[in-house]
Order: sequence, then C-alpha cells, then structure tokens
Amino acid sequence: MGRSGAFAVWRWSDSSIAEARRAAQAAAEQLAASFAAGRLSNRYGYGDRPMREPVLREMHDRWGKVTSVVTRNSYGCQVLNCAVALFVDVDFPPQKQKSGGLLGGLFGRRGAGADDPEKAAVARAAAWAQSNRGWNWRIYRTKAGLRLLATHALFDPADPVCERVFSAVDADPLYRRLCQTQKCFRARLTPKPWRCTVPHVPARWPFEDAAQERQFGDWDAQYAAACKTKATCRLLEKGSGEVHAELQEMVALHDEMTRALSAELELA
Repeated sequence: MGRSGAFAVWRWSDSSIAEARRAAQAAAEQLAASFAAGRLSNRYGYGDRPMREPVLREMHDRWGKVTSVVTRNSYGCQVLNCAVALFVDVDFPPQKQKSGGLLGGLFGRRGAGADDPEKAAVARAAAWAQSNRGWNWRIYRTKAGLRLLATHALFDPADPVCERVFSAVDADPLYRRLCQTQKCFRARLTPKPWRCTVPHVPARWPFEDAAQERQFGDWDAQYAAACKTKATCRLLEKGSGEVHAELQEMVALHDEMTRALSAELELA
C-alpha cells in the first residue's frame, strides 16, 4: 500500500529570491525522496534552522562586522539577535508571581525565599556573579520571568561557559536549544500581540503579493499603537553598572525598544 503526506519546506538567501527558491526546490526534492524511502525525520521543530524573519536593523562593531540584528518574528514582534551579548531567559513556574522587593543590594543578598520564584531566580544570578570575579548582570523582569544580560564582557555562544551559566541560573530549555542552534543570543524587544489585545498577524513574511504586504502594514500600525502603553521588560538591577564598550549601543537600543526604564507600564 502506498503512502501519502503533505509537507512544507523553505530555504533562505542573503542574495536573492531566486537563490532561495533554488535552495527550497532542492530541499523539497530531498524531503520527497526521504519520505518515499521511509527515512523522514521528525526534526522540524523549534530551533533546528535559521529563523524565517526579515532583518529590520543591523549593528556593527568598530571593524564593521555585524554583531546584532533586529528581526521580526512569526507573530510580529521585533527581536534582538546578538552574537556577542549574553542574554538569558529564565521562566517562572505557572503559578501566582509576586513582584517587587528585588531592588537594593542584589549582589549582597543571601537566603532568598525558595517559595518565591522571582527571589530564587535573582539569588541564583547573584550567586553566579559572586563566584565569578568581575561578572556583572543587568536583570530585567519580564511578564513570565527574568531576563539576564551580562554586560561586563563579550561572549561567544559556542563558549562552554555559556552552558555553565545556563545551568547555574536555570535558563529556559527551549532558549538554551535556540542559542546552540542559531549561534546567537536572542531577546524580544516588543510586546506579544495577544497581550496587547491585537489580533493574530494576518500574513507572514515573505509576503506572497502586495495585498498581503498591505494587510500586514495595517496590522503593524495597530500593533505599534497598542504597544505604546506596554513594556516588554523592566530593569530591576544593573549591578555595578559596568557595560563593555562594544555593548553600549546595543544595551541602549534594548532598553529603549523594550521600554525597560518605564516602571509604570504594564509588562506584555
């Protein structure tokens, strides 16, 4: 008895649509052959390929090399992708979360309550900083947890120290996998649309035609307006305040776009 199945495949190019189309055609033929031979893999999930996202902005080091790019993800948010700045996502358990009580003396704190996930996460970050000389965290509160940013040095995502940090602070497993696959660190800059009561994005890039692009433009204007009353994260601690020279522009962009310094805005 024969088998049937429906599959989708996409590929990308930094040069042209034609090059991306040729790569996609070759990948589709390979996928069809694997299916026919019974060798189809299930590895088509989160973090196993470059993100299908348009580049909106690039940042460069003093030699002109790209170090960070801002892209737009599948549900319309702008996202910072950085090859040298160690961001860490820490998600809290799905339970009622308390806020506040984090400011003041982060790196001198001891014995945070184990029943408070926020305090426990900050305590883990503080313990790592205390045991690694010269380390400095900027710590942000997100809607669902914490965002940690190491500002004292540049980091390579492939450096084994990153895995040690992820384990020490209990980083989100999916985020860890993404960093390993994409060879970069990632931080969402704008709120999630559903937290701003904005409907699902009507069309995904690359757009099939001008009509889809117009639909997205209308949606994006609605989304941008809704984002004005929300923040993506809130700065809780900046440690010693040390920021490596190569990270200063990126940190400023992150804090501006996330509205991290606007304490009165609701997180989304």
